[in-house]
Amino acid sequence: MDGMPVNDMPWWRWRSNVRSALHMLSDPRFQHECWLSGRAEYGDVTDAVYRLVEDTWLDNWSAEKYVGTIFRDSQEASLVDVAVLRVLRIMHQVGPDAPVSAYLEHHAWPEAVRAARDAHVRLATSDGDDPDEMPKSLEVLQIMTRSA
Repeated sequence: MDGMPVNDMPWWRWRSNVRSALHMLSDPRFQHECWLSGRAEYGDVTDAVYRLVEDTWLDNWSAEKYVGTIFRDSQEASLVDVAVLRVLRIMHQVGPDAPVSAYLEHHAWPEAVRAARDAHVRLATSDGDDPDEMPKSLEVLQIMTRSA
């Protein structure tokens, strides 16, 4: 998220959290290398889901509500809505305290990863960032959202 202009979107901190979550949820290699191995600096699946929906309430209403504040346009919002619904469906089935492997082994996980990838690529590209770079650690995300 180095290229993201922090003053570009009114609620850029929330956008940063949503982007971070989508980034981690969209990268199977990252999930195996970081989440399955228990690297604490990236949290786990539940942490990512909470970053995705916690402040935004995307688990209660459409991302369309945030066009112009968190999301640039309806296409971003639509892609985020699809990703949120797919990830939350799995979370409700396996439980928020389930081990990472329960998510990754869930039959619908590849579909959720694909939806998160579509949303992540759109948001990263819109912000002028490389969607394929490694996700930032939670510490780096915290520093980024405190500054500016």
